[in-house]
Amino acid sequence: MGFSPLIEKLINAFCCLPGVGQKTAQRMVFQLLTRHKEGASHLAKTLAEALDLISHCRRCRTLTETEICDFCSSDRRDETSLCVVESPADVLIVDQATGFKGKYFVLLGRLSPLDAIGPEEIGLDLLAKRLDEGLVQELILATNPTVEGEATAHYVSEMARKRNIRATRIAHGVPMGGELEYIDNNTLSQAFSDRKIL
Repeated sequence: MGFSPLIEKLINAFCCLPGVGQKTAQRMVFQLLTRHKEGASHLAKTLAEALDLISHCRRCRTLTETEICDFCSSDRRDETSLCVVESPADVLIVDQATGFKGKYFVLLGRLSPLDAIGPEEIGLDLLAKRLDEGLVQELILATNPTVEGEATAHYVSEMARKRNIRATRIAHGVPMGGELEYIDNNTLSQAFSDRKIL
């Protein structure tokens, strides 16, 4: 005998979250239904409100409640430096960790021909229009260090090169505090290739 159809449906709904499997979803559902109904109600209302009010910035495609996000509307940020990332979450990570004061462009994915994800699916036509405005002087490529992320960075760097825009790639390698014996071969190889003079 299993759970009621509605509980089963709720558990399956939680499974759509990254890293949440059946058991974790089940624990979340029972926590909300038995111990924290007020929190569950607040979660449902806030999620419904967010789904209604949050969309993508018309300029950079990050998530925002306004047509143009705070990053794009700020006159304190440098228009000549544009950081290209894969997701809205990456914008916050880069901004909080680096103190980067330029603007952003969110691809909402990466090139993956095997999955039928080409340049148009990740908004490279919109990025091209942005580059054609003539304001950007440096394009910082901060895509993930996966095969698809590297292919996307290469494709975008070619777009920049055709427009005489300097394209740079964030460095990859040994993490701060990491020990060499625990670093995988690809990471160590990349760190050796990207070494710099001290």
